[in-house]
Amino acid sequence: MAVERPHIVVVFCTVPDLDVGRKIARLLVERRLAACVNIVPGLTSIYRWQGEIQDDAEVLLVIKARRVMFDELAAVIAAEHPYEVPEVLALKAVECHEPYAEWLAEVTEIS
Repeated sequence: MAVERPHIVVVFCTVPDLDVGRKIARLLVERRLAACVNIVPGLTSIYRWQGEIQDDAEVLLVIKARRVMFDELAAVIAAEHPYEVPEVLALKAVECHEPYAEWLAEVTEIS
């Protein structure tokens, strides 16, 4: 089953800690909205929020999914995320090893 590579996205989402990251990651994979979620601890984010510069420890979720599922994936993250404005940023995959693309399509297919 060939998958058009532009239809694969990598989604970045920061969360406050590993527990929140695991909860969101598991939910996305269980619902077949993501093929895989990498949880990367040890991140420091510096950003402006409500007029102040913030410097916070966070965890990064790297989510591999189909672009067509992005809106539903983002809605699940927003519903489960403790932040008022969670980061949900998708980048189109320009290149992807074909066997990986096929696996991603298989495990995110909704029957």
